[in-house]
Amino acid sequence: MTNAPRPGQVPAPRLHSQTQPFRTVEEAWFWTMAALVARRDGARIVSGAGLVSRPCEPDDVVKCLDRLYRQRRIELLHVRILRIWGERQQVPDPRYPREKADWRLWREAMSRLDWPLRLKGIVDGPALPTPEGAEILAFPGAIPGGLPEQPR
Repeated sequence: MTNAPRPGQVPAPRLHSQTQPFRTVEEAWFWTMAALVARRDGARIVSGAGLVSRPCEPDDVVKCLDRLYRQRRIELLHVRILRIWGERQQVPDPRYPREKADWRLWREAMSRLDWPLRLKGIVDGPALPTPEGAEILAFPGAIPGGLPEQPR
């Protein structure tokens, strides 16, 4: 016996639209926060109903952030700053003294969230710029020339 669908239950043909990843991690975060705010205000989030098809759901970005928190790569203060400024849909401005500390935490959180989102294909744009003026400091007590060979 074949499983023929009934006339009223024929699945709708899917349009073969390509998903469009975000260009930056900040764009992905602002999209996620807009969806979470809309959900909190009573909107129903439906997959594929937006103008642009995205490669993830808002909860996927939140799960990446949660994993970073559980791995102790970010702290609750990072998450708090991401939430506050994500709801405002803007980046803290380091030119204002009241926002300078928030900007530093924002940049730390964005730089740590960037890699997991790239691995999942959510972000596919230019990588975050590396901080200029950063230098590698020698660890006190380090052996000059590196680690000795380990016997096998």
